[in-house]
Amino acid sequence: MRQFEESIREVEGLKRRLSPQVRDNLQRARNYCSDSKYFLGKGDLPTAWGTINYAHGILDAVRKQLGLECYGALD
Repeated sequence: MRQFEESIREVEGLKRRLSPQVRDNLQRARNYCSDSKYFLGKGDLPTAWGTINYAHGILDAVRKQLGLECYGALD
């Protein structure tokens, strides 16, 4: 989750204005990250793993759209 938090801060720290669609997708990614923390706290590791992967996938799509590097992606 640390890598997710660092990555989303980098996107949010951009000087350019983010479109409503990008902001919506960032919120969706944040929601999945929050879900992951919830399931982790409940001891449901498979669901926690799945939800953080959704969060990373959405965030990677946003990063690619903004021309930023996507962590772990192969070009």
